[in-house]
Amino acid sequence: MSKNKQRQLIIYQGKNGAIEFRGDFDRDTIWGNLNQIADLFGVQKAAISKHLSNIYKEKELDKKTTVSILETIQTEGNRTVKRNIDFYNLDVIISVGYRVNSKNATQFRIWATKVLKQHLIQGYTINKKQVSQNYENFIKAVSDVKALLPAGNNIKTEDILELINAFANTWFSLSAYDTDKFPKKGATKKKVIITANELDQALQELKQDLITKKQATDLFAQVKTKDAVEGIVGNVMQAAFGKDLYPTAEEKAAHLLYFMVKNHPFTDGNKRSGAFSFIWFLRKTGLLRASLTPEALTALTLLIAESQPRDKDKMIGLVLLLLNK
Repeated sequence: MSKNKQRQLIIYQGKNGAIEFRGDFDRDTIWGNLNQIADLFGVQKAAISKHLSNIYKEKELDKKTTVSILETIQTEGNRTVKRNIDFYNLDVIISVGYRVNSKNATQFRIWATKVLKQHLIQGYTINKKQVSQNYENFIKAVSDVKALLPAGNNIKTEDILELINAFANTWFSLSAYDTDKFPKKGATKKKVIITANELDQALQELKQDLITKKQATDLFAQVKTKDAVEGIVGNVMQAAFGKDLYPTAEEKAAHLLYFMVKNHPFTDGNKRSGAFSFIWFLRKTGLLRASLTPEALTALTLLIAESQPRDKDKMIGLVLLLLNK
C-alpha cells in the first residue's frame, strides 16, 4: 500500500466528540488496521483482537468480505520492512464499536445512534464535510451541462439543475460527451407499436388544451406537409428483414424525440410537440422516469433543438443514458 493510500485510510476522532472518517470512497467503505481501531476506541490491541475473534466466531460478519490484507512499508531502526497487515472495513469497525467498553467507544455509539435515528426519521443522512468536498464536483456538473447549451439561450438555471438531477447516478461528463461514450442501445426489448394517427390525435388534444389556456394558437402542431408525422413515426418504427431498426423501446423513444424536434414537422410548436410526443410514448411503454421532470425535459429538448446534425448520435446517447439508468 502506498503512503498516499495509507493517508486516505486514516480514521480519527474529532475534537467535538463526533467520529469522522477518511476512507476508501471508491469502495464505499473505510479500512483500519488493529492499531488504528485500538487508537480510535482508546483501548489496548488485545481487547480489539478479542472482539474481532468473537465477531467472526459468532458469524456476525464474514471474514473473507470484511478483511483486506495489504502490504505496508515500515521503518524499523535503520531498515525498511515490508509487511502484510490485516485491514478491517467499516462494518467491522462499527461492530467493534458496539462491543468495546471505553469513553471513546461510548462517544462512537452516541454518534452512530444519532446518524441511524436521523436516517430512520428523515430518510437520509448528511455528511456536511463530504458535501463540502463534493461542492467542486457539483459546480463542474453545472458547468458541463451549461457547456452543451447554445450561446445566448434563455433557459432558466432551475431547469439546468433539474437536468443535472435527472442525470444523477449516471456516468455523464463533458469528456464522455466529447468522446461520444454514451450508450448506443436500450434495455427494453418488448414489442411496441404506435401509429401516426394515435400520435396525431394526442397532439390535437394537446393543441386544443393549450388554445383553451391561451398558451397556443391555431398554428401550433399544424403540419407543414400532409405526411410529416406519419413519416417520423414510420422512421421510428421501421423494420428490415423482420427486425426493427431501433430494437428497444428506449431507442424508439429517443429517436421519436429527436426527429420530432429536429425535423420541424410543424409550423409552430416543434419543441413542445416533440417533448409531448416523447412523454406520450414513455407513458405508453411504462418507461417514464420520475427524474424526468418538466424542467429537465425542457432543458433536454433545448439541447436537441440547438444541436448540430453531426451530433445526432450524441443526443440520442444522452436520452438513452437517462432512460437506461
